[in-house]
Amino acid sequence: MKLKLLIPLVAVTALLGLLLLGLGLNSRDLPSPLVGKPAPAFALEALEDPQTILTEQDFIGEVALVNVWATWCSTCRAEKPLLMELARAGIPIHAFNYRDEREAALRYLAMTESPYRTIAYDPAGDAGIDWGVYATPETYVLDAEGVIRYKRIGPLTRQLLLDEVLPLIERLRAESAGRAS
Repeated sequence: MKLKLLIPLVAVTALLGLLLLGLGLNSRDLPSPLVGKPAPAFALEALEDPQTILTEQDFIGEVALVNVWATWCSTCRAEKPLLMELARAGIPIHAFNYRDEREAALRYLAMTESPYRTIAYDPAGDAGIDWGVYATPETYVLDAEGVIRYKRIGPLTRQLLLDEVLPLIERLRAESAGRAS
């Protein structure tokens, strides 16, 4: 009789232990299985021109950032000044407008400058699923061949740019230049 009571108690205790362990993890540090692999294929309308179809090939050819954003994401708006700085410094930034309304995104971009070279419109989040998007904003670094070399869940910060993103971009650009010569 005691054994019948002990088994569920052990199972519940183990489950609670796993849940507590999971709560202690930082979701921004979750490893992405896509890092080190080619950017997933997609074919989406361009946000600004539904007649233009963008694919992963439009994001490839030089070291670049890919940013996942939406107008309903306040954190996306907060990180935009940093993205503008990167764009002004010559870092190409491509984007997915994720699970958003086209009209809202176009109004937002009309009111402010855009750091993005190209924006793929992903209203259903289909490409986002393939890219492993957890939430907005997310940022990826692609090398010139289109391999994902870095993923950040959550907003970029100046310190993160200085410590991780910009050194990686410099290294990838140097590697790319070395292969070209």
